[in-house]
Amino acid sequence: MKKIFIILILTLTLCGCNQKNEEKDIKTIMKENDHVIIDVRSNIEYNSNHIVDAINIPHTEISNIDIDKDKIIFVYCMSGTRSKIAYDTLVDLGYTVYDLGAFEEIDLPKEN
Repeated sequence: MKKIFIILILTLTLCGCNQKNEEKDIKTIMKENDHVIIDVRSNIEYNSNHIVDAINIPHTEISNIDIDKDKIIFVYCMSGTRSKIAYDTLVDLGYTVYDLGAFEEIDLPKEN
């Protein structure tokens, strides 16, 4: 029982570290690479608030994009469900993509 508890604590600790490093890596990737941020929510959701410099392409239209494949793409939505769909579609199309997940949890500047 003691070993299981120690393993659980170590696992939780490592998970926390990875998430912080991942956030740092995302910001570094954005600073160092040509990229585009795509808000895959509806136009209404996008117009109410969005990440600064994000463009709006609803997830249902994502397969029709015409973006240079040398650019890194970051996608997000309200909860992470639609961004996962967009991520999978874009990866299948040959893009380098990062799923930022849920809008409220993203630590980037936002605007109305």
